[in-house]
Amino acid sequence: MIGRLHHVELWVPDLARAIRSWGWLLGELGYQQFQDWPAGRSWRLGETYLVVEQSPALTAPDHDRRRPGLNHLAFHAGSRVDELAAAAPKHGWTLLFPDRHPYAGGPDHYAAYLADEDGFEVELVSPGRPADPSR
Repeated sequence: MIGRLHHVELWVPDLARAIRSWGWLLGELGYQQFQDWPAGRSWRLGETYLVVEQSPALTAPDHDRRRPGLNHLAFHAGSRVDELAAAAPKHGWTLLFPDRHPYAGGPDHYAAYLADEDGFEVELVSPGRPADPSR
């Protein structure tokens, strides 16, 4: 138990938009809605939960994963990487590195990298998928 992630909290500029994208993705990964309040919502999987909350500091610059701070969250997605990557645009996500998908992380790493409309990135990892046949 010690050292296991308890929760992650993302402060977002638009709660409804975040619920649309994160709610879909987390639901697909097995998370259940956990808490709901006027400025936020959370989803839980086991003992870990993820929170999206509308930031009170909306005058700050937009989130940029390349600045110091959070770059991305990575989730195990099993054999559903391709299915989730294909469905993601309907829920506000954009596939990053499409010219290198699904090997953008290297020839032995099968994953999809997605960004939501606010610039938050997720990596959906599929362990045990085949190595890049072009190498």
